[in-house]
Amino acid sequence: MSVWLTFLSKAFTMGMTILYGANGEILTEKSGNLNLGVPGMMYMGGIGGLMGAFLYERAVETPIPLVGVLISLLCALLFSGFGALIYSVLTISLRANQNVTGLALTTFGVGFGNFFGGSLSTMAGGVGQISTAATSGLFRMKIPFLCDLPVVGELFFGYGMLAYAGIIITIVLHWFLYRSRIGLNLRSVGESAATADAAGINVTRYKYMATLIGGMIAGLGGLYFVMDYSTGGWNNNGFGDIGWLAVALVIFARWRPLNVIWGSWLFGGLCILYLYIGGLSRQALEVFRALPYLVTIIVLVITSLRKKREDQPPAALGLPYFREER
Repeated sequence: MSVWLTFLSKAFTMGMTILYGANGEILTEKSGNLNLGVPGMMYMGGIGGLMGAFLYERAVETPIPLVGVLISLLCALLFSGFGALIYSVLTISLRANQNVTGLALTTFGVGFGNFFGGSLSTMAGGVGQISTAATSGLFRMKIPFLCDLPVVGELFFGYGMLAYAGIIITIVLHWFLYRSRIGLNLRSVGESAATADAAGINVTRYKYMATLIGGMIAGLGGLYFVMDYSTGGWNNNGFGDIGWLAVALVIFARWRPLNVIWGSWLFGGLCILYLYIGGLSRQALEVFRALPYLVTIIVLVITSLRKKREDQPPAALGLPYFREER
């Protein structure tokens, strides 16, 4: 029983990074923008938060954890927001191809993160020497007393602040998209920008808003991975395929934020399942690592066959909008 509890707990922890990335991409895609630069923005958010915390703790003799957390959060939002701004200017204002721009941004973000990650390692004295113990410790602090409860404590209360913040952000995002007027306007932009424009909705403003905020939410996923999952350290290419799993989860969740909660838990479990199954051959190991993508393809095929409109992506997804072409 304890092994299964540990597995479920670790699956939730692993899936939280994916949850942030998927939520950021859902918000972006609801405006009609297909941002394949999410993995890059997660890298930028992660390295930005790490740089802020590391430089702060290095500059003071006795770092205050709360100050480190605030600096780390601010830097993560600024860095990932900068990446989202680059994408927005290129695709919304200059109408560059969204697929190409997103892939280029991912390449840029990964290189950006690895470059500054290597620089921080050099400053710290070598690979694996980066220390943000005070800041990371507060990020990873569990809920007192409740985390010690048998079964329930480990499964629901044994996580850091960003894990619970991710659940709250998901619920708020669902309410925003389906219960608020601004969310309704945003979804109308994603379905038909020309129709929304004719109704008096500022299409450019909504696209910028969704893309920038979506990018910053994705950046928080990178911050969670660095400060919580990796306990305040940095490993070049440590994110692996997590950013792409976030994009896959958007499809799996059928563009609905609430589905991302259990979907990220499932994806997290599929990512680490091979660790709990012994005696796997190399070929079987690769199959297990591909499970999240295989499940996504199966869901995509099923939803395509059903042809239910609510299970499909926004109608104008990936299409640039130029007012004079209405």
